[in-house]
Amino acid sequence: MHRRWLFLSAAAALIVVSLVVVLLPDHDADARHAANTPAADTPANLPPRTASPTPSARASTPSAKPSAKATARPASPAATTASAKPPATDAPRTGSAGAPLAGRIRPGVTYEGVATFYDSDGGGACLYDPSDDVMTGAMNSTDYESAKACGAYVSVRAAGGKSITVRITNECPGECAPGQIDLSAEAFAQLADPTSGKIAITWKLVSPSTSGTMSIRYKTGSSRYWCGIQVIGHRNPVARLEVRAGDGWRRLPRPDYNYFLSEDGTGCGGGIRITDIYGERLTVDGIAIRPNVVQPTRVQFAKR
Repeated sequence: MHRRWLFLSAAAALIVVSLVVVLLPDHDADARHAANTPAADTPANLPPRTASPTPSARASTPSAKPSAKATARPASPAATTASAKPPATDAPRTGSAGAPLAGRIRPGVTYEGVATFYDSDGGGACLYDPSDDVMTGAMNSTDYESAKACGAYVSVRAAGGKSITVRITNECPGECAPGQIDLSAEAFAQLADPTSGKIAITWKLVSPSTSGTMSIRYKTGSSRYWCGIQVIGHRNPVARLEVRAGDGWRRLPRPDYNYFLSEDGTGCGGGIRITDIYGERLTVDGIAIRPNVVQPTRVQFAKR
């Protein structure tokens, strides 16, 4: 019995020694791993900053806003895009939509070009009557844009700082480059000595103060079977003219001589709806077909 107890004691001791031998290496490995692992909240042990930091919110912006003082050249497509940011002082009052019906000439955009001059009586390609008011200009064909510029008021500024406002009544054909305005001799003389012949200018669309109202004129030869309709004396450029057709409205096309045409007589002698580049609509009734007679209305576009 004593021998059996001794044998069991020896076996138990051997097992304990074996376990100690097996466990000691793992313990040392854990100790080494702990010594090489940095503490999570110890700044000295943080990994170094990567070479490519996360971009800031500003850097990730797709594109920067253009400078409010930047000018736009009509010859460049970007000059007439809606995304161009106009100067704060010229921002249209209609908000971000601006002038949704504008063509190449847009409010809040400053255009660059040159001014020349010619002997003007206030008439021209827009087919307005000659006038005593000769503060007028002929727009280059590109910006004339098939009569869209007719009747527009633009403020023209010379490099020396002098400025005038003229009404567009004519088209300056091929010899005028985009951005160029051929002014009346009287208008040019207010900006520079006529002996200079040509000067650098900037210009922009304006919406002037006026106490007058618009007028309507039917073209010579108009009848209830065919008619041409012209709008005269509008404060802002006209974008559309529609005539009443049954229960709705029909939009009429405008050729480059500035009359809106109803080729089949639809709406001739009926109600007329006029829309400016800002989207304001004015309706006129009671305008009879009286060819080549200027007939006043009681409406005018709002100042912008």
